[in-house]
Amino acid sequence: MTQVIRKKRGKSAAGSYDKGTWLNWYETMLLIRRFEEQTLKMYGQQKIRGFCHVYIGQEAIGAGLKTAIRPEDPLVTAYRLHGIALARGLTPRSCMAELFGKATGCVNGKGGSMHFFSKNHRFFGGNGIVGAQIPIGAGIALAEKYKGTDNLCVTMFGDGAARQGALYESFNMAMTWKLPVLFICENNQYAMGTSVERTSNVHDLYKIGAAFDMPSEPVDAMDPVAVHEALLKAAEHIRAGNGPYYLEMKTYRYKGHSVSDPAKYRTKEELNDYKSMDPVKVTEKRIVEGGIATAEEIKAIKDKIKEVVLDAVDFAEKSPYPDASELFTDNYMQEDYPYIKD
Repeated sequence: MTQVIRKKRGKSAAGSYDKGTWLNWYETMLLIRRFEEQTLKMYGQQKIRGFCHVYIGQEAIGAGLKTAIRPEDPLVTAYRLHGIALARGLTPRSCMAELFGKATGCVNGKGGSMHFFSKNHRFFGGNGIVGAQIPIGAGIALAEKYKGTDNLCVTMFGDGAARQGALYESFNMAMTWKLPVLFICENNQYAMGTSVERTSNVHDLYKIGAAFDMPSEPVDAMDPVAVHEALLKAAEHIRAGNGPYYLEMKTYRYKGHSVSDPAKYRTKEELNDYKSMDPVKVTEKRIVEGGIATAEEIKAIKDKIKEVVLDAVDFAEKSPYPDASELFTDNYMQEDYPYIKD
């Protein structure tokens, strides 16, 4: 088992950030956690179908992204995307409706769990093909550089995708052209179900960046503070015109790869060890014990999040399915192609 980086998380660290930031992190993580728990419940009732990968355990990454990365920075990720979508500002209603396959979903019920998208939030998806989003992210970064912005493209992938050839090609091009791209590997250690140790001679995946002289660092991604600070440092480097940066977010998923995965490839002891570092519970404890907010304020947040998530489910259930005619919209098509007939 590849251990996450453990740092002291004492009360003294609480003073580094204001109350609003701490509660932002906590509320973001709690929203993701409760949304995903409800997603699993709805899947069990067959109201959500198809592939489904939840973000439970990895919430600190979404929280850090929300506070450290600008809303105008484009972001592309893989198929474990519900949490990142919520952190980017997509509404729980639009996300839950998409999971239900309803017309009110963020892509009108056509994408489902793996293919959220929002132009308004500069959220360029969820991609179902392992590693396919990595060159897409490099391409988006190239577009930003071409347009002369100081935006960076957050390009996220899992540890399983770190073995894809597209990653090495993208890393090489990004460094050669000094593209404004922030590569993030969410290393939850098991890909679909096989540990990093069994699939790679390099167990610390941030070291891959060394082959390209790319600045690369590991991050304790069970801690929103560590995630936030690492992202700020990387973003400053990129916005200064220095080219890409690569962060390995060492994290852990508490559930299986997907809803059909019993996760028998890991021990209960290992799972419990990581649950002792639960980002939601640990952050709540730091907030209360550090005197940042009261237990009553935390309860109010919990009550609000519960209401928001239940409202999202109610909205999804009451929303209509897409009309059959929608099958022919939002498709790329060459009108004068000789085989297209009325």
